[in-house]
Amino acid sequence: MRWRVNPGMVIDGFELRENLGTGGMAQLWAVSREDDPAPLIMKIPMLIDSDDPLPIVCFETEQMIMPRLSGPHVPRFVATGPLDPMPYIVMERIPGASLKSRLDEAPLPWSEVAAIGAKVAHALHDLHRQHVIHLDIKPSNVMIRDTGEAVLIDYGFSRHEYLPDLLAEEFREPFGTTPYMAPEQVLQDRADPRSDLFALGVMMYVFVTGERPFGNPRGGEIRRRLWRDPVPPRALNPDCPRWLQEVILRCLEVDPDERYATAALLALDLENPEQVRLTERAERLERDGGVKTFRRWLKARKAQPLETPDIAGHLSRAPIILAAIDLSPGNEDLAEALRRMVGRILSIEGEARIACVNVLKTSRIAVDILEDQDGNSLHVQRLVQLRHWGVSLDIPQERITCSVLEAPDPAAALVDYARRNNVDHIVIGARASSALRRYLGSVSSQVVAEAPCSVTVVRTPKDRRAENGQDASA
Repeated sequence: MRWRVNPGMVIDGFELRENLGTGGMAQLWAVSREDDPAPLIMKIPMLIDSDDPLPIVCFETEQMIMPRLSGPHVPRFVATGPLDPMPYIVMERIPGASLKSRLDEAPLPWSEVAAIGAKVAHALHDLHRQHVIHLDIKPSNVMIRDTGEAVLIDYGFSRHEYLPDLLAEEFREPFGTTPYMAPEQVLQDRADPRSDLFALGVMMYVFVTGERPFGNPRGGEIRRRLWRDPVPPRALNPDCPRWLQEVILRCLEVDPDERYATAALLALDLENPEQVRLTERAERLERDGGVKTFRRWLKARKAQPLETPDIAGHLSRAPIILAAIDLSPGNEDLAEALRRMVGRILSIEGEARIACVNVLKTSRIAVDILEDQDGNSLHVQRLVQLRHWGVSLDIPQERITCSVLEAPDPAAALVDYARRNNVDHIVIGARASSALRRYLGSVSSQVVAEAPCSVTVVRTPKDRRAENGQDASA
């Protein structure tokens, strides 16, 4: 069924301006409304085959989910219309084309692929925090704002944790775009946010090699996803660095537990390539041999959907902990107190990623001297100290990153790092109060006031005693 619409037609106050195209399940129209000067787009579902309920079910799913989404990584929702007389969704029109327009340019420079991947990973983490799994990540469903953020569109196949999953209720088949579909989706498991990371891995593979890692399977061929690994990217494009192959192949693991636990952790690796821990994945130049593939095939014959916790619970299993460490001389006892506190947190958060961060304070006006009297880089010295501190935590080194930030305002630098990297918890040291610190404001108090996440402030026993003594004398 196609609803008869024409340019100039007005639907609930929206004037149809231009037909932007027709996809498999919907028409897209540029529309305007008197009280909304922003560019808008109207999506009108259609039934190509009146016996096929899929387009309407997908539309109802999108109609339920979109009003509940917010932030820069989704189109702004404007309005929706009921099935009778005509269903529609009106949303913000993102300028420009989707990433599909870049496919003809592939392979892209690897640095650009990593940048695109990081942007999409940040968008996915934001979406997952809103209890939604997209389940149809592909270049045509990703757009980039003028401000640089990735925008995820088309939520017809998506699942919201707290809403009915109409697709799962009404159909007994996997849904998604087959070249990008995760193995668990083949098994009709729609509850794992790591499915989106698999699809992002496919997209990065395509952009770095110009080839689809699993081709374009049809019908029962899609089950090969459960046992067949792709040709390693470096075998198709030798310019792909080992660290990027490591990241991509980790995203494409059959077992979700062997992928990144969260999109935030994936983004962290894509933005810090020097800290990606290389495994045998990075060295591969051929697919797995027949014996290993045969074992996966035997396992796939008995494969069942995995039991996945709720989305929020899944994200909380692998939080990013920022340890803000003061490495200046005389603060060794505070660094040790901080290490003990992080150790206690790690005993509870068994899969946490630790971001060890130190701020090298620079001047707002004067020329900074970033070398010691012997000409050695202070930045490098701090980084070496950070890594020694991280080793003392006694956890796998792939779960630790170390960063030295150069900034005139340490508190602002820490808060900005936490915001950009989706940090879940900041642990920061603080000295006992002094009149000067109370007047100017300490770094820790500014971080507590401005951080986008939980903050734990650590003090040494000596400073706690000094503070208590000061309070008693007052």
